[in-house]
Amino acid sequence: MDVRAVLEFATVTRGLSLFLQAVLNAAIPDHDADAFRPPRTEEPLYLDSVVDWLLGGLSHWDAEHFLFIAEKGYLYEHNFAFFPLFPVVLRGLAETLLWPLSSWLSVRGRLLVAVALANSALFLLSVVALHALSRIVLQDRRLALLSSLLYCITPANVFMTAGYSESLFAALTFGGLFLLEKGFTFRACLALSIATAARSNGLVNIGFLLYLPSLHAISQIRVYRATTKGHTKVFHYIWVIVCLLLTSLLGTAIIALPFCAFQYYGYRTFCTPSTSLERISPALLSLAERKGYRVPDENGPPPLWCMRPLPLLYSHIQDVYWDVGFLRYFELKQIPNFILALPMATLGIMAAYAYFHANPELCMRLGLWETSANRGLDKPSPGFFNPRVFVYVVHSAVLLVFGTLCMHVQVLTRFMASSSPVPFWISAHLLLLNEPLLHRRKTSNPNVQLQSHSRNGCKHTPQNPITALLPHFKACSPTTQSILGYFLSYWVLGLALHCNFLPWT
Repeated sequence: MDVRAVLEFATVTRGLSLFLQAVLNAAIPDHDADAFRPPRTEEPLYLDSVVDWLLGGLSHWDAEHFLFIAEKGYLYEHNFAFFPLFPVVLRGLAETLLWPLSSWLSVRGRLLVAVALANSALFLLSVVALHALSRIVLQDRRLALLSSLLYCITPANVFMTAGYSESLFAALTFGGLFLLEKGFTFRACLALSIATAARSNGLVNIGFLLYLPSLHAISQIRVYRATTKGHTKVFHYIWVIVCLLLTSLLGTAIIALPFCAFQYYGYRTFCTPSTSLERISPALLSLAERKGYRVPDENGPPPLWCMRPLPLLYSHIQDVYWDVGFLRYFELKQIPNFILALPMATLGIMAAYAYFHANPELCMRLGLWETSANRGLDKPSPGFFNPRVFVYVVHSAVLLVFGTLCMHVQVLTRFMASSSPVPFWISAHLLLLNEPLLHRRKTSNPNVQLQSHSRNGCKHTPQNPITALLPHFKACSPTTQSILGYFLSYWVLGLALHCNFLPWT
């Protein structure tokens, strides 16, 4: 029943997001931003103007790249910063499910409809995956429910709704991690591999593949040590280690394969091109000349990055087009962007500090061996300080450090919210720890109660604690006001600013 409550809330937030972006996009004039805006080369059809009015807010900033790739393919060099899975999903929907509308909608119009449909469905899948992962890792039904409900009002909401790959990546990542926790290693590798075809930071998920099977192997060795004797014990040890090495090597290769294949495709496109400029639309070629975008040309010299010992197009694009690199964003003019990322960074720092403070010995041993302070990983204590949460906190900390030092820092909100469950786990943990209204069984106002009781004392399905708290926001604790205020303000502000080409990326 928890899953049903989460799905219902997620459906409401998806519908409300689509409605608000249409209203805000119509009410606020678009800012004239220096963003990628390719010319329209297709004649508009009857319903294109209607779809653009309703869903045009979903096509701004990086969404324009995904839509362009879905329509035209990888034409410009900097398009290769955006991985192919999401454009493939959009084009697939436009050419199949939405094909009956081709007489009334151009390809561009159908792609916009595909964005709304695909990201709504993918967000619901990511909610289900996050809830399942939270239940198995946290071993706390209440905490898992509250975490999933908070995810429904994620601060990265606009990026889960607009033409970005965040919802797709979150669904595959959370689903893959759930499968890995359940012991379905090969299926987990496939899911995480597909996630890497959506976003480059899917490579970081290799860490889970190396860590979680290592825990299982250590657990097996512990069992063999207690139950077997003599040479048989040695053979068991060797077998476990060999299986672990094979799983790690094969799984790493599977997860990294989409990234490597995409880089090879980029290399072939620009370093050994088979396309001449005459085959490119004059309007698109004019944009390339005006903006300095490189296009493949079999008659021109190859770009300099092709001559490098490791010719990675992705690294070249991040360096040249986006100026991404170590400490490059540490400038006075970027202070507003650091402030924008501060709440998500604060959650990440609080999660790491609180977990280390509660489990110092476990953290020093990397969570691989039992300590005197816990009962081991087979029967973990429930909640956020569960030993099984360790690897997720480490993963979150790695994303936080890398995002702060090496990326455009304002991306940190969507970067972490779509890649890690930890921001939602620590937020839910803090709410349950500091909000008295969530613990009251009987109050003067029944809307505040998290649970109700029937006459025979049996508990009914818990109601949505988020919607129960909002009418009493002023009576909530400062922690609750801070967390819900952050989630909801970013939820709305993102729709208002991003959908009008204002700085919210």
